[in-house]
Amino acid sequence: MLKDEVRTRTYQMAILNNRHLFEGKIVLDVGCGTGILSMFAVQAGAAHVYAVDCSSIIKQASMIVRDNGMSDRITLIRGKMEDIILPVDTVDVIVSEWMGYFLLYESMLNTVLVARDRYLDPHNGIVFPDKAVMYLCAVEDESTKYERIDFWDNVYGFDMSALKYVALKEPVVDVVDPKLVVTNSVPILNIDLQNCTENDLSFASPFRLRAHRSDRVHSFVAYFECAFTRVRQPLGFSTSPFSKYTHWKQTIFYLNDPISVCEGEEITGTIACRPNRKNARDLDISLDINFDGRYSKIISKHVEYRLR
Repeated sequence: MLKDEVRTRTYQMAILNNRHLFEGKIVLDVGCGTGILSMFAVQAGAAHVYAVDCSSIIKQASMIVRDNGMSDRITLIRGKMEDIILPVDTVDVIVSEWMGYFLLYESMLNTVLVARDRYLDPHNGIVFPDKAVMYLCAVEDESTKYERIDFWDNVYGFDMSALKYVALKEPVVDVVDPKLVVTNSVPILNIDLQNCTENDLSFASPFRLRAHRSDRVHSFVAYFECAFTRVRQPLGFSTSPFSKYTHWKQTIFYLNDPISVCEGEEITGTIACRPNRKNARDLDISLDINFDGRYSKIISKHVEYRLR
């Protein structure tokens, strides 16, 4: 993730170009990892940073902080945010790189919300970044679908289609060629980290996708954008197929049968997402699809996926 220049440079610019938000302030870094965001905050003039992570990376982060002469400004704490008690009552800024695949998969957003509700100054405190939007589009992807899904129809002469059903339920995280995108993109989830709740992370969002060329749709693709809007010059990054590569890539939901679309025709439906009941960091996602086109017709097809 440190080599993900889009991710790391955007955080660096957002913090260092907005010293007025950090100078003399108390900062909380949730899921600090190597501590790079904490060190950016110190560079921006933070009075003190409390960096929290529950993994053993905190040992290396301590050495990194020491080696960069910031031990007096950064306190590293190992533990779950939900379980620890900070030595301060409030913080002025929360920084975190919490995003996961499909924005929410194995993300730390719930933990960031806990930290916000417990420690962020309710009057002037800010969360960095403060906005996130997820989008959906439709893609022609026949060759890759064959390699990943249709391959199971004939494996060295054997019918292994029982595994095809399993493969279809598992969204694929990979890079999508922008030339394969057949439709416009529409927002399916908007998150304002300053005031959203855990309930907002379960959603059912209607969509309407218009084909900009005649083609076949083999999959739906989700991606997200994050933004720092409470700064002098708002900035952010995108994980779109049309944007520079990030380690989040895109999330691909393959269909069993392709949809033949003509230019101008619309695919409508609803995408729903909720945490899995047994493991809240896993996601249960479903697509309800409706299409009445010249060559294809789909009436209320319900497709379920499991992001594990």
